[in-house]
Amino acid sequence: MDGLTSMAHGLTSAQAAVAKANHVPRRSSRSLSAIVRANVFTLFNLVIGVLWALILVFGEWQDSLFGLVIVANALIGIIQELRAKRTLDKLAVINEAPVRVRRDGGEREIHPRDVVLGDLILLGPGDRLLVDGEVIDSDGLEVDESLLTGEADPVHKHPGDRVLSGSFAVAGSGAFVSTKVGTDAYAVQLAEEASKFHLAHSELRAGVANFIKYITWLVIPIGALLIYSQLHNSADLRTAITGAVAGIVTMIPEGLVLMTSIAFAVGVVRLGRRKCLVQELPAIEGLARVDVLCLDKTGTLTAGGMDLDQVLPVRDGEPVEEALAALANVDGHPNATAEAVRVRYPAAPDGWTARSTVPFSSARKWSGADFGEHGAWVLGAPDVLLHTGDTYDRAAELAATGTRVLVLCRTDSLAGTERGEAAVEPVALITLKQRIRPDAHETLRYFAKQGVTVKVISGDNPVAVSAIATSLDIPGGERSIDARTLPHDDPAALGELLDTHTVFGRVTPRQKREFVTALQARGHTVAMTGDGVNDVLALKDADLGIAMGAGSPATKAVAQVVLLDDKFATLPHVVGEGRRVLANIERVSNLFLTKTFYAIVLSLLVGVAGVAFPFAPRHSTLTNALVIGIPAFFLALAPTLERAKPGFVPRVLRFAVPAGVLCAAAVLLSFWAAHKSAATLLENQTAAVITLFLTTWWVLVLIARPLTWWRAALVGSMAVLFAIGLTLPFIREFFALEPGNLGNDLTAVGISILAALMTSVAVKVAGTLRT
Repeated sequence: MDGLTSMAHGLTSAQAAVAKANHVPRRSSRSLSAIVRANVFTLFNLVIGVLWALILVFGEWQDSLFGLVIVANALIGIIQELRAKRTLDKLAVINEAPVRVRRDGGEREIHPRDVVLGDLILLGPGDRLLVDGEVIDSDGLEVDESLLTGEADPVHKHPGDRVLSGSFAVAGSGAFVSTKVGTDAYAVQLAEEASKFHLAHSELRAGVANFIKYITWLVIPIGALLIYSQLHNSADLRTAITGAVAGIVTMIPEGLVLMTSIAFAVGVVRLGRRKCLVQELPAIEGLARVDVLCLDKTGTLTAGGMDLDQVLPVRDGEPVEEALAALANVDGHPNATAEAVRVRYPAAPDGWTARSTVPFSSARKWSGADFGEHGAWVLGAPDVLLHTGDTYDRAAELAATGTRVLVLCRTDSLAGTERGEAAVEPVALITLKQRIRPDAHETLRYFAKQGVTVKVISGDNPVAVSAIATSLDIPGGERSIDARTLPHDDPAALGELLDTHTVFGRVTPRQKREFVTALQARGHTVAMTGDGVNDVLALKDADLGIAMGAGSPATKAVAQVVLLDDKFATLPHVVGEGRRVLANIERVSNLFLTKTFYAIVLSLLVGVAGVAFPFAPRHSTLTNALVIGIPAFFLALAPTLERAKPGFVPRVLRFAVPAGVLCAAAVLLSFWAAHKSAATLLENQTAAVITLFLTTWWVLVLIARPLTWWRAALVGSMAVLFAIGLTLPFIREFFALEPGNLGNDLTAVGISILAALMTSVAVKVAGTLRT
């Protein structure tokens, strides 16, 4: 008995100070050492480092400039990811809901990391269980363990029952003593990687990784062939090594991974400034692909909280106000409805003591209590507690105006009401005013313009939800459907109804999850917003889960994106950031992979023909900086509103392969034509470099379209810089350029113009093949 009493009072501060704490790695970011390793110890850095050493030994130092790419890539990558890490960690701390514990005999709120072994943790609806424990107090406590077991039905918990981290309370209240904390907790052991920084599936990252993998396999044999060819056919070892290194270095898209990482990191920082926490970086990509947005009405379209409007008795002589006040004050953790009633009725009347209670849950859609001699009362949705009659019809009329309507009823038995067996007698109708978010109208108009279909999913009366949707001009808002009439065993039929209707009422938490799955099965990329525990399952399964900052801890824990300032108007910026990242990475990928493919083709042709490589590493460094490195940095961060489409890898290949082949053919033709004119090696290489720059510069022009003023200035300035490089003597000498042979140079320009025209045609043809 003494043990139970001490547990009920919780730990003392002195006991908590020496107990094991709940230290679990945050999933929002990885450690500094992990960031450094990811940016420094890469396969490409190793390859470039070896080639750099070869040039330093056998070549001239000017040809080793490409080695600085290792340093630049690593530094830029580390700095950008550290910025993102700082942003994520700060926002993650803000997002962490405090835990209610009993210490020194009193209730207090503490940081999740300050929970210790043996703490007495208090629970209410929506609270997430961060540690394992044993229940010592339960007042109708129901816990959802679906994220652990897959079973959606809540589990009633009684004193002595075990509770697991990763679950969350959905109804009632209670308390449990923590028995396992930190990495010993069940959820952490079940999915250890989920508590650390990790990357969810990303088509963009997967596509870039595939490019890297296949290019690596190509570089090895082609590089070996090129080395053999240059050594076998050149009497000068230095020239042979320099030519081979030039070819291999150009094949490596060393900046592609960097630019992808920068785009993601900058996206995180930009969204962080808008108080938007991105808990998984690839969620930014998901933002761009979304074509269906499922909105939970309460907390999303309407602001949190409600105002009690009218209490309309339907039977005379009943203690309506007393019963309503007693029900509103019976729960120590009231929901929004009970809080609205409490404003008018702040205390339960004398003598109304509850003998038993049934807490509110989203699945039941009602709550109740047995007050002994005063009878058993329930408060909930009219179309759930009633089926026909004048009160039912009157409630429907009120709901059609967009008002939230509840019915207060007497019942013979709470248990019988829960089983649907007891008779209920309506006593009064209660109406509540809902506060439409002031930014909802403009935000919904944005999604309509961007081709994102909105589905309003709510547990409320479908007619009331439809009235709100119509007032916000949501397309199809007048088409509502009661989720209780939907097919449960036919996903295809459910998917068709979801496509043809916009508003769904009386939706259960399990159905919200089924909605997401059915829409995904029809090829949609689904985002789900929500703030309550009834949204958790759907948020978890959606392609992108978006939680409101004022939502329950469980909701924010499973969402990939959390709007910390609770502003619905932030969503357009979130979607816009995702579109910017994907569209720009596709542009940048076209640039880098065009370079890779022209280098592969050029190396193959040179290796088979057994001729000298057309240019030196310093030439590659110059052209790559002007047509790829510098422009890619600006293009990767540019604004865009284009919605991302699937097929990233095929689209990039359809552009980069023909463009790369034509660039390689033009360079080799220019080098061959200059060689036939009996010019010097430097003059031959200069002709090849002119062709290389002009053809790849034209590729840059095609990729930068549409040419807004700043994009035109960007590509124009690159041409000016190259012209300056050909004009100023010290730059020409540094980069080993000798444009003195007018015939060779004009031939190079002519070949470049022809190749540019052919590239435009090839890209246009490839564009008609887009899916």
